[in-house]
Amino acid sequence: MTDRLRTAFAGFPLFEPGHVWLAGAGPGDPGLLTLHALAGLAEADVVVHDALVDARVLALAHPGATLEFAGKRGGKPSPQQSNITDRLIALARANLRVLRLKGGDPCVFGRGGEEALALAAAGIPFRIIPGVTSGLAALTVASIPATLRGVSQALILVTGHCGDEEDAVDWAALAQTGQPIVLYMGLSNLEQIAASLMDAGLDPHEPVAVIASATLPEERILISELHRVAAETRALAFEAPAIIAIGAIVKVRAKLLDLAARVPEMVA
Repeated sequence: MTDRLRTAFAGFPLFEPGHVWLAGAGPGDPGLLTLHALAGLAEADVVVHDALVDARVLALAHPGATLEFAGKRGGKPSPQQSNITDRLIALARANLRVLRLKGGDPCVFGRGGEEALALAAAGIPFRIIPGVTSGLAALTVASIPATLRGVSQALILVTGHCGDEEDAVDWAALAQTGQPIVLYMGLSNLEQIAASLMDAGLDPHEPVAVIASATLPEERILISELHRVAAETRALAFEAPAIIAIGAIVKVRAKLLDLAARVPEMVA
């Protein structure tokens, strides 16, 4: 660790025994990990991590730390949320420093809020460490600006994987906003979502970007249109995790890449 990093870490919150940190690991690339999350990895006795946390991030954990897999990946067998929460409470009550590490940001479709409420109810001290959320990072690496004057005035982050009727998304209402929609966990339901948006009046030719494994070496990007994107993702065997952007911001990618290509040393 450099002297500058040591100075920075000296001012960080103390990770005390019996405490839980709910931390975001970012979208995958270890370079997008925050220094606070790195500090948590360096101090934790136990790291309870999701499936989407990159192995290179886990490798940064303290050599003596125990790594516990907690699953939580859409469409695949996962521990029940209540079991994960109970485990966090038990580990904290054993006077351990517990790092709950999630892909992206813990409070953006990461159930960090649920876990924080449960920890608070159990009297467990906790801290929430923000992370770079995958929905924004995926757009950036795909050369799609999340916001742009004259193109969008807002950005809608929405889950494409609803567990029950209570969490059902009003796709018609979202279609009427005219603002870009960014889907998390929407790949398996993309055909139904696209149909609902078109039924609500969204243009079938609305541009769509699908970014799979954003920021990782296996990253894949598909640019399509609303009426055919589901068929194309199936034909191209796209797999989760994937972020899906729907709206005019997607069109900016082609212009940006074209302009960047005219300057050889420019990286877009």
